[in-house]
Amino acid sequence: MKRIGNTFRIILNTTISLVSLLFSQDGKLVPIKLELPKPMFIGTPQNLNVKNLQKPLGKPRPAFLAPEGTENVALEKMVYSSDDFPVIGEIEMITDDDKNATEGSFVELGPFLQDVTIDLGANYKMYAIVFWHFHKQARVYFDVVVQTADDKDMTENVTTLFNNDIDNSAGFGVGKDMHYVETSEGKLIDAKGVTGRYVKLYSKGNTNNDLNHYIEVAVYGLPVK
Repeated sequence: MKRIGNTFRIILNTTISLVSLLFSQDGKLVPIKLELPKPMFIGTPQNLNVKNLQKPLGKPRPAFLAPEGTENVALEKMVYSSDDFPVIGEIEMITDDDKNATEGSFVELGPFLQDVTIDLGANYKMYAIVFWHFHKQARVYFDVVVQTADDKDMTENVTTLFNNDIDNSAGFGVGKDMHYVETSEGKLIDAKGVTGRYVKLYSKGNTNNDLNHYIEVAVYGLPVK
């Protein structure tokens, strides 16, 4: 029992040391400044028959902590898309800080696998990526993949932060993340301090139709020193 107790203390002290090291490197942790839009569900949500669907939290999402000074570094940054001619909206709306689901606030891309890429303009250390596809109805979007990289072609220092493609139909491997219902909170992904200049998001239709939508993409980070 004494040996077990000593082992536990060693593990505990090591954990405390690691946490202290991370804290000293990144500074004081505070909630990110994330202003959420007004909930916009209209009508009764349909019966979503989707495999690997995450259960609703049933309460507001907890605040996300990041180093002091972390801000949305994607605001008004350049956006590229696989669909050069959106059905609705303009690509630059994806980083204009308008998170509402009303008409004139979202971009509608064509069917099949589509993507948007945000150029942050420089390398940043990213702590959270939050994005809204469409939250006027309870929808689930398929083959949602989020990657970061140092180059626009996504070949250098590529990191996949999220992948809920259950059958590899998007070609990035079978994802282990769950499908989720779109809400006004958006989808928050812990980027775990990954560094990169570009953020790319993929999707392939939703439970309502084959089209792809984006309201806003926010990237919370700090410049790389």
